Amino acid sequence: MALLHSPSFCFSGVSTSSQASRSFPAPRRCSVKAAPFLSQSLPFFPRCQLQGRALPSDNGQLEKDESSLVVCFGEMLIDFVPTTSGLSLAEAPAFKKAPGGAPANVAVGISRLGGSSAFIGKVGEDEFGYMLADILKENNVNNDGMRFDPGARTALAFVTLRKDGEREFMFYRNPSADMLLQEDELDLELIRKAKIFHYGSISLITEPCKSAHIAATRAAKDAGVILSYDPNLRLPLWPSAESAREGILSIWETADIIKISEEEISFLTHGEDPYDDNVVRKLYHPNLKLLLVTEGPEGCRYYTKDFSGRVKGLKVDAVDTTGAGDAFVAGILSQLASNVSLLQDEDKLRDALCFANACGALTVMERGAIPALPTREVVLNSLLKSVS
Repeated sequence: MALLHSPSFCFSGVSTSSQASRSFPAPRRCSVKAAPFLSQSLPFFPRCQLQGRALPSDNGQLEKDESSLVVCFGEMLIDFVPTTSGLSLAEAPAFKKAPGGAPANVAVGISRLGGSSAFIGKVGEDEFGYMLADILKENNVNNDGMRFDPGARTALAFVTLRKDGEREFMFYRNPSADMLLQEDELDLELIRKAKIFHYGSISLITEPCKSAHIAATRAAKDAGVILSYDPNLRLPLWPSAESAREGILSIWETADIIKISEEEISFLTHGEDPYDDNVVRKLYHPNLKLLLVTEGPEGCRYYTKDFSGRVKGLKVDAVDTTGAGDAFVAGILSQLASNVSLLQDEDKLRDALCFANACGALTVMERGAIPALPTREVVLNSLLKSVS
């Protein structure tokens, strides 16, 4: 681990512990059994199967439908996760190396579910960077938009796991390669080919990546691509809480789909109640097509211009919550990429969210993000078992 003692690294730690208002119908609630979804979809899961992008080729292998491409932009890094839960970083006897980074997690998650995905970002021209590029390729993620920086290291994050499975972070980036992606390094053709362009807020923190992020988003928007935004708040990476709030909200109204957590609602609204529907409605801007609020093991809430509601999650024993939100995003985007009409059909949207909740739940049962992301078969089998 000599790499960690390089003077180019620094660390910071954190514990995870003008929008338009609209009128929404009262949220619908469903039982964890999600009877309408399961009664119509089991044992054949007609909707789920029809929304997969995997198509049989002449040689019997699975080909991806590029017309449903999801391009994910941002950071890819190495997570080091303690092999023993409930200990601090200093107390942990050993760490498991796991590839991660929210946008990359989503890209791999979509591919595991049978979808077509690509990743755009920058890593170091080092062993970790090459390893991450290979992992994308091994998971059938297009990595043509990946760049390698000879002067900066691939980012690292040490992630402690508390007894309840929640996380604390320590980041090593000063700067890391992901922060140095430049606008002229963007694969704009890849972006313009996407059905959905997905991104977070970490790439907005510093230049030159901030300008690259804005240029990529503009290119996607101009090409008619659906924009998907998961703020993925990591407060110690920002200069201050206020700069984080301003940065996250600076691109809020350009997104078509936004996924946020309960903690992020409180942060963005200066401590207001994330369970209050009126508070959530403040974050719904006029051009937004879908606002999703994840509630961990409780499932999620959804808001569109015409309807809103809640879909319960699967109950599982949490080992590591790293990547759960990304798995959820992969689950819903994999459905939307092949059937955008879900945004206008509440029943089908609820089906897709039931599937996405299962993706998130299954991910917390293993350590690490990418290693734990489920396949489509595993997700569908888990939904079968939930009603057996």
